[in-house]
Amino acid sequence: MLVTLHKYIFRELLRVFLFAAVGLTLILSLGSILQPVQEYGVGPKQVLHLMVCFLPITLTFVLPMAALFAGALIYGRFASDNELDACRASGISLITLTFPGLVLAILVALANLFLSFHVMPIFVLRAEKSLKADAKQIVFRKIQRSRYYEVPPNGETLIYADHADIQDGKLWGAVVAEMENSRMVNMTTSEMAEVRFKTHDTYNEVQITAYKSSQMGPQGWGYVGTLPVTQEFGSLLGDEIRFKKLGEMRSISADMMRFYPIEKLARQMYTQLILEILARDIQTWIRETRDRAIEGQKSTYELLGTPNSVKITVDQCKVRRQEIELSGDIEMTEYDTADMRPLRTLTCTTATLHLEGEIPTPTVTLDIHSPQSQGFSGGTEEWKLRHVIADLKLPMAVLTINDEYKTPSGSLKVKKLASALSELPELEPSKYLRKYVGQLDRQIKGTVVEIKSEIHSRLVFGLGCIPMILIGIGLGVLKKGGHLLSAFGASCVPAAILIVCILSGKQIIENLDAQQTVSGVALMWGGLGFLFFLAFVTYSWLLKH
Repeated sequence: MLVTLHKYIFRELLRVFLFAAVGLTLILSLGSILQPVQEYGVGPKQVLHLMVCFLPITLTFVLPMAALFAGALIYGRFASDNELDACRASGISLITLTFPGLVLAILVALANLFLSFHVMPIFVLRAEKSLKADAKQIVFRKIQRSRYYEVPPNGETLIYADHADIQDGKLWGAVVAEMENSRMVNMTTSEMAEVRFKTHDTYNEVQITAYKSSQMGPQGWGYVGTLPVTQEFGSLLGDEIRFKKLGEMRSISADMMRFYPIEKLARQMYTQLILEILARDIQTWIRETRDRAIEGQKSTYELLGTPNSVKITVDQCKVRRQEIELSGDIEMTEYDTADMRPLRTLTCTTATLHLEGEIPTPTVTLDIHSPQSQGFSGGTEEWKLRHVIADLKLPMAVLTINDEYKTPSGSLKVKKLASALSELPELEPSKYLRKYVGQLDRQIKGTVVEIKSEIHSRLVFGLGCIPMILIGIGLGVLKKGGHLLSAFGASCVPAAILIVCILSGKQIIENLDAQQTVSGVALMWGGLGFLFFLAFVTYSWLLKH
């Protein structure tokens, strides 16, 4: 008899639970895709696909609310029809009658934990792939509608165009603005440009090839002709800790380079650090050269490369963001590395050095602005806007320090980079390097506490489904003589208290203070404990009456 009764109650609970879950899911799913639709301009097919991909996120909130509604409604009706009194008169206790509701609560809690820790990140990744598959269409539709597109996620590149041709994949009357801290640092204009997206394992790139272009930047204005502009960016949706699986969060805790925002900052700081060490080496050579000049001796700074190398004489060397600026009366001799045969002599007033290639073995690229070239073969002078010498090797003095910041596998040592300034006291860091160090240190600390915050918040919310649903059942029995929806409304109050405790705890944890981190975690679990206490008080009162 008891098994039959439990089956009857559970069947009624399940029926109402499923109807409520479907209704709430449809309502909330439409709201969850509004931001991607507005931000990325997706089409109708993608809208349906995104609704499916965002379904696990929606279900983490829908399932507890649907179960809460079903518990309050079914047990309230059970009590109002005097079925509860009949069961108690037959010797069946209230606690025994709540077993079906407890089973539903446990199932919802397990489903919530499984969705938040494992399923949701997988579906967010699928949504990411769906958006990237139609990246060009998204960009062109946005430009057609708004005349510009802001490359996500931080808007470091803005693309403007008078006309966008989706079929040919071309932008006419294009302007590409490179931004830094909401300030334009470089602008490229062109009659026509082509846009391509290139995806990597941990990041993406948008490649813009501008034809018949002109460029305005720190070096002034000039006609360039054909110019490629590449902007790196991370995940469109899933590049946040709140969209990571439990295993991914543990992997990030063990190796911070697995998290793209930290990896990107580490690569930028590493590049700036190596360039500043190289600049220090050049500045030391400049000082020594001046001393030798007094004695009538001449010397050059040499950068070896493949296939060509270069010997440089320069007056000044200054560190910029992600590059070294050479200025003064500059003379360079480019020669064939294999047979030491001179190829040309170049003279100019400004040139820049920057790093290219992969982190384990970066190379130096020398970009010479408006040089005059004297060829050794014919002896004729020629003038060009730019001359680039690529694949130059870092000097041995720089390589020795460079190896200290890499693991045997070629990855970067993030924590060692964050403490680079204290480990290189002889280095006079620029404001750019100090900024990167501060950003990297904050990002590391923020990621550590965010992982801790995310794990605890998911656990608390998942486990909180159990007392939340039990309280709804108890209030449904208490409200048997009144409106049953009021029982559901009253049971939402403890749920709201739990959510407030979770959000407040996360906010405290993200203040990056160790003592406050403990306080934030305690607040989250304290909210869960309060719900269990309310459930205990509710059922104690029901058992006495």
